[in-house]
Amino acid sequence: MRYVGKIYRPPSEAHSYILQATIGCSWNNCTYCDMYRDKPVFRVRPLQETLEDLHLAAARFGASVEKVFVADGDALVLDLDHWLPILDAARRLFPALTQVSCYATATNLLHKSPAELRTLREHGLTLVYIGPESGDEATMRRVAKGPRPVDAAGVPAPRDAEYLFDAHVAAAAAARAAGMKLSAIFLLGAGGVERSVEHAHGCARLATAMDPDYLSALTLTLVPGTPLARTSERLGFTLPSVDGLLRELRTLVAEARPTDALFRTNHASNYLPLGGRLPRDGARIVATIDRALAGEIALRPEGARGL
Repeated sequence: MRYVGKIYRPPSEAHSYILQATIGCSWNNCTYCDMYRDKPVFRVRPLQETLEDLHLAAARFGASVEKVFVADGDALVLDLDHWLPILDAARRLFPALTQVSCYATATNLLHKSPAELRTLREHGLTLVYIGPESGDEATMRRVAKGPRPVDAAGVPAPRDAEYLFDAHVAAAAAARAAGMKLSAIFLLGAGGVERSVEHAHGCARLATAMDPDYLSALTLTLVPGTPLARTSERLGFTLPSVDGLLRELRTLVAEARPTDALFRTNHASNYLPLGGRLPRDGARIVATIDRALAGEIALRPEGARGL
């Protein structure tokens, strides 16, 4: 297929057909992320090109495609005039299709009306991935998880408000109300040593409030060239130790209370792959983390970790 630049997808989309409908990320300001910095100018791919790629994929793999992941960074930014032809073509061309998914920002979810989100779901968009990365407001702001909102009069939200936390809760509720499944992604280490405890508790609190169907944790890597890496020394940002990262994970698992979420740490960035359902399997997963902290379980070697 035809792709521009590096392509990223969630671990659970390993066997999906990846359709690049946007180039880059419409936000692209998260301070830790370099996924789309090779495509600094965001653009929407011409619809005709995207539909041509769908037909090419159908000609080669049509009968075997069960899942489609629409890239790049936050394809939900596309308007309905762009989305609906893609969804309708995918449903027509892939007879075994069971899922269409994409990354989404809280901002882009909230910019869609409830009717628009329902229409997308009715035409086949079944799952959205949202990465708040933290539930600690100070950490979310430091890693730039979204703009500071303004009201109708142009007055920005109060600085002491949890506006990023609240936006992610509202976005999750909007996705659920439309009938979409929701995957929430948190980033161990995002608070640094300074806010490690607050970050961990905040992740658990936001995971509970968002109530996702799927919940995952990744581990922060300071990637050279990113704003966070460039300013880490000046800001005093230091990643927690491996034990500190495991303790953050322990807090997330022990305190998160979604209704029933499939939990995974199977991303290559993590030191300890885990799985289960939360809260049902929380005690078992915590016990496994405790064994890792005690040195009884081998961790993923540093050289085997990746983005």
